[in-house]
Amino acid sequence: MSARGRRHDEPVRLDRIYTRGGDAGETSLGDGARVPKSDLRIAAFGTVDELNSWLGLALARGLPDEFRPWLERVQNELFDLGADLSVPTDEQRERLRVTGEQVERLEELCDQANDGLEPLRSFVLPGGTEAAAALHFARTICRRAERIAVELSASEPVNPLALAYLNRLSDLLFILARAANAGGHEPLWKPGSSR
Repeated sequence: MSARGRRHDEPVRLDRIYTRGGDAGETSLGDGARVPKSDLRIAAFGTVDELNSWLGLALARGLPDEFRPWLERVQNELFDLGADLSVPTDEQRERLRVTGEQVERLEELCDQANDGLEPLRSFVLPGGTEAAAALHFARTICRRAERIAVELSASEPVNPLALAYLNRLSDLLFILARAANAGGHEPLWKPGSSR
């Protein structure tokens, strides 16, 4: 069965990866509508896909063990987020949407990870350990996805919880990057050091 003929609660199954449907510069949204690949909605969920790929790389870079299940769950939730962004919220059929519970869970993880960190007394330079640098990079992609989704929401319906999810996730990635550097490798900005 193709992905097009599946039930809402059934996992995607792709029999063939290439379709030739995008050769002319168009692609399909989650509701089947055809749009140019330059469409802002495509940019939004495409950037979420980029973020998810970078998190996969971050997971391969020696993160602390306690972060692994958190980020593996986030990776799955990013598929939900991409599905959410791929269909306008005014679409009538029931669709997969980011929930308030998912946003609240990110807040709980932020609080849990931040509890063991020293208060910030300076700006943090992205870097330190390889794992921390990967998390900082993922954070910047997350912020870009958020900016694109906010721009999209100015002209088309977007689930506000999708925007909140991206905002909290970038906070979590910043905190996890700090925690990955907690062994004393956190590079801090030094005023006047650029002179």
